[in-house]
Amino acid sequence: MTLPSLKTMRDAIISSVAAKMLKDSSIYFLTADLGAPSLDQLRHDFPDRFMNVGIAEQNLINVGTGLALEGCRVFVLGIAPFVSMRCFEQIRNNLALLSQLRPVNITMLSVGAGFSYEVSGPTHHALEDLALMRTLPNLELFSPSDWVMAGAFVPYSLSQPTPKYCRLDGKPLPRIYPDSHAFDFHKGFEVLQTGDRVGLISTGSLTHGVLELCQNTPGWRDRVGLIDLFMFQPMDETALQNQLLNYSHIITIEEGFTGKGGLDGLVNRLVVQSRQKITVDAFGVPARYLFEAGSRAYLRQACGFGPDDIRRTVEQYLR
Repeated sequence: MTLPSLKTMRDAIISSVAAKMLKDSSIYFLTADLGAPSLDQLRHDFPDRFMNVGIAEQNLINVGTGLALEGCRVFVLGIAPFVSMRCFEQIRNNLALLSQLRPVNITMLSVGAGFSYEVSGPTHHALEDLALMRTLPNLELFSPSDWVMAGAFVPYSLSQPTPKYCRLDGKPLPRIYPDSHAFDFHKGFEVLQTGDRVGLISTGSLTHGVLELCQNTPGWRDRVGLIDLFMFQPMDETALQNQLLNYSHIITIEEGFTGKGGLDGLVNRLVVQSRQKITVDAFGVPARYLFEAGSRAYLRQACGFGPDDIRRTVEQYLR
């Protein structure tokens, strides 16, 4: 069967979870008043293991934790800025802290990464969550670039008796990877293109545009590499550091605040620890909130990390 070229990460995960729920009565799915045809189907098929807690994200984490402590394997779904920030105390105390003492298998599906809800304004932009979740021990942090990867995460997630935060894009996206691709979630990244001069590192939906740049810009082949980083913690930091050593210049690209501990913070630490002379440029959102109305492409351009901005910086290092 040919899979569709466009799909949301949310629907890919729900489809994968539903297939597992048919065979495993320990799996529960909770949502904080989100609606979608895929969720309607899930509620219809599993009425005794589907719960809508209403517009109450903190209770979403509380109820999910209670089920997980009883041995259930739990998925909770909410909007990214509210799951990560409104529930930060619950995530810290109920999940990160408690999971150090006993298994807590809960997967937080946080929909709306970055500027996914572009027209809803800064209250709905999720620009802080990468940095926030990275501060918490005992929490896995997943940031997929396409829906194939998102769906493939479900079996891995069910096998890990730890809390997991999944930063999901809110828009339908094309696929990057074939459905048969074997993802190494313990390693945490994929090398999409190799080069010998400039290394680009992106996460989430931004990987699509960066990959297009790499494939279609003359003179970049064999000189510009691209790494798709999808697991922030845990991950094989030694393997990633070894990849970074292939380049004299590294450029990080994230739809989140720069200089606050997100993708650029992780990469800068590995570069410093390598003690090699590698420059690092960080593309992302400067330390301000955007009240402008516009498309996602417009907001990225307004923040200085549109395609032309990235291309100009790469070209200066290739001269």
